[in-house]
Amino acid sequence: MSDSTASQREMVERQLRSRGIEDERVLAAMMRVPRQAFVPRALAEFAYTDAPLPLSSGQTISQPYIVALMAQAARLHRSDRVLEIGTGSGYAAAILAELADRVDTIERLPELADKARATLASLDYGRVRVHTGDGTLGLPEAAPFDAIVAAAAGPEVPSAWREQLAIGGRIVMPLGARRGSQRLVRITRVGRDEYDEEDLGGVAFVPLVGAQGWTDDADAGDGSPGTPAPPRTSAAAPSRRKRAAAAGTDMPSDPASEAIWEAAEALPDIDDALFAPLFDRFADKRVVLLGEASHGTSDFYRARAAITRRLVEAHGFDIVAVEADWPDAAAIDRYVRHRGPGKGEASAFRRFPTWMWRNTDVEAFIDWLHAYNGVLQPAERAGFYGLDLYSMSASIAAVLAYLDHRDPEAASVARERYGCLMPWQKDPRVYARAAASKGFRQCEEAVLRQLRDLLDKRLDYAQEDGDNFLDATQNARLVASAERYYRMLYQGPAQSWNLRDTHMFETLAQLLEARGPQSRAVVWAHNSHIGDASATEMGRVRDEINIGQLCRQRYGNEVALVGFGTYAGTVAAADDWDGPMRLMRVRPARPDSYEYIMHRTGQTRFLLDLRPGVHDDLRLLLKESRLERYIGVIYRPDTELHSHYADAALSDQYDAYVWFDETTAVTPLPVEPRAGMPETYPFAV
Repeated sequence: MSDSTASQREMVERQLRSRGIEDERVLAAMMRVPRQAFVPRALAEFAYTDAPLPLSSGQTISQPYIVALMAQAARLHRSDRVLEIGTGSGYAAAILAELADRVDTIERLPELADKARATLASLDYGRVRVHTGDGTLGLPEAAPFDAIVAAAAGPEVPSAWREQLAIGGRIVMPLGARRGSQRLVRITRVGRDEYDEEDLGGVAFVPLVGAQGWTDDADAGDGSPGTPAPPRTSAAAPSRRKRAAAAGTDMPSDPASEAIWEAAEALPDIDDALFAPLFDRFADKRVVLLGEASHGTSDFYRARAAITRRLVEAHGFDIVAVEADWPDAAAIDRYVRHRGPGKGEASAFRRFPTWMWRNTDVEAFIDWLHAYNGVLQPAERAGFYGLDLYSMSASIAAVLAYLDHRDPEAASVARERYGCLMPWQKDPRVYARAAASKGFRQCEEAVLRQLRDLLDKRLDYAQEDGDNFLDATQNARLVASAERYYRMLYQGPAQSWNLRDTHMFETLAQLLEARGPQSRAVVWAHNSHIGDASATEMGRVRDEINIGQLCRQRYGNEVALVGFGTYAGTVAAADDWDGPMRLMRVRPARPDSYEYIMHRTGQTRFLLDLRPGVHDDLRLLLKESRLERYIGVIYRPDTELHSHYADAALSDQYDAYVWFDETTAVTPLPVEPRAGMPETYPFAV
């Protein structure tokens, strides 16, 4: 199965069927029409996401759900003749052509009409005829029509459409004001002058422009005919996200901003001695997860470092677990806990993106933790650990190095078992393709046997060198998880994402168990990992889970999830994977986002306490689904809506939210070694 076919199937099952699209003919049509053929080539990777995508002339292609919803509402038969108003890319016309005998579609913008005509012809949709003109006047020369489908909202049904509709025919269109509420209606002609009207729920579309619609397109913004806002959970609940995306309008005055202003606790500068104590409210938790809205923003790193120093020094937290590979973080851990470098240990954090952990803010925190631990007994020292699973090669080397020293005979067996992975270590993604095509499982069985052997000998090994045994065991777990992760890359993004976050959560749980019942952890990871996924479209649409959700399920009220956000500033990021780091300017947040309503408070820095019972009125307002911005190590401003925004319910996602209105990028460290640093110190690479 090709990647696009798998993505289409996931779209049909998760975005359509699970949200109430029941007509099997419509679902089959959505499966057959290749949406990637209708979107710009640069956006092909987003073709099957549940969102509108930009076209030329400042227009957009409708999101799949709304296309399916309107096609289902039209109740089409194979013999029907259909008139579509608002061709856009031609995607909806292709869907309608799969369901009816003939489709006439009208587009008022010649450039779009020409492109849609060419695309439809290239896909052999000969039953679709594209016309350029005023869609509000219909197409009298081709009437009567069994169905008229309009992807733009008018103040009333154009009289031309009523006249051109066959007896028994259906009109599906949104009715309502441009900036007001709209209703999706189905109008059925039951007699010469008789029409039945059904209300299908609230929606938000761009205006229908023409002689029998609105007289201008001043309110159309960056939308197009065919770019409605979808419902949040049903056809009767339009999403604020898609309303703004479709209509291009500013958000109305939002009571949420006023409620935020009332509840916000002003934060002093991060370096101020009064900053970190404001987070003492979480000092009784077992796990405090600190997020970030990007992997390249200094303010987030500095704030997490200040809060972590406070939790470690004043409240006894003894685990700092970060979204980094275990072997790289293990080199840091040996340094901060004064254990000396491991034998044959390579320099850490050499994998892209190096600036994520090799920057001045992390360096300052590591220096502090090294000094703090220096006056403590070994058992009291706080450790620094990696949760991620990308370092398969380094983890194999760590397991073998441990066994070479501890049990040479077992090392020989391990080398044989890991042998099947050796050819793929430089690029494990090649292993994913090989595993997908050949279906072999010998590597999976071998790495699991190696892990079981280590665990079976835990008493013998751990009695003599507990920390080293923990390190070797976790590396063996990582190899097993990484093998599964790379093997699942071609099975779909949700499966590989869930495996990765499950691995990170299980690593955290193992650390807490290994350090004892009194141990407590601070986690540094991206908001997408620490915010409860079930409160976002990650979980609601894509069935993805994350560390924050799993922590809540395992530890309940002993967990605090703290998100971070910003409105604008600069960020260190790359244009593409394995690309060079660049200093980029972060675009001001979209008007339909949480970041925008935070910015409207006019406050520079603040903390929102979102725990139940603290600001319940605010929590209720922040349960509304809005866009939230996520920037990782890659930032693509030109496709920001589709690359970096997702729907979320903020007060369900986090227990607290830290706001910095304008932020600055991290400063990467130079590659030259620093005086006094061990050769393996990761920032001396």
